[in-house]
Amino acid sequence: MKIAIIGGAGDLGSGLAMRLAMASHQVVIGSRDAGRAVEAAQRMNEALKVDAISGMENAKAAAAGDLVILTVPYASHAQTLDVIAPSLVGKILVDVTVPLMPPKVRTVHVPNGGSAVKQTQERLGEDVRVVSAFQNIAAAHLSDLDHDIDCDVLVCGNDKDARETVITLAAAIGIKAWHAGRIENSIIAEAMTSALIFINGHYKIHGAGLRITGEPGV
Repeated sequence: MKIAIIGGAGDLGSGLAMRLAMASHQVVIGSRDAGRAVEAAQRMNEALKVDAISGMENAKAAAAGDLVILTVPYASHAQTLDVIAPSLVGKILVDVTVPLMPPKVRTVHVPNGGSAVKQTQERLGEDVRVVSAFQNIAAAHLSDLDHDIDCDVLVCGNDKDARETVITLAAAIGIKAWHAGRIENSIIAEAMTSALIFINGHYKIHGAGLRITGEPGV
């Protein structure tokens, strides 16, 4: 699969990009600055000793991807969606956005409509299968390729098959992911991010995460 990561030059996006490239996917880094995307892709290819990552401006990257992952800050979320929306029709968009409001990132902010990713689905319409995932993994852990990801991922979305695709992708990069319901449930993962940031600071933990206990029945 060719996967476009919009905001892929940032910490979270680059971590996902490298892990997906290691899992034999082709990855396209998207950035507002095409030159920055190309430079980031070159650094990642050199680090991994592969030629699986390329860089483009956001709209072109989204058009090139079979599946698109959005990893931009909340402040850039709506503007970026407007740029890439024409290239998303018929595709899965994995939105990793958390509505953090600096400097109060340890306090939950609930946007109008209930969650940032629910807003994404409403903005793009049902021709785009929006999936919420990967909000609760520390970017530093993703970027450290020697670090096993020892937390789980909640996957929300209105299309079960799209959720399953994302769960399979997560498994390919060593992450346990769980079906967590419709897109409205994304508010759980989004809000939990602020709580985890607080926990990190209070307990001096380097990247607290979540674990789902119990074993699925047959």
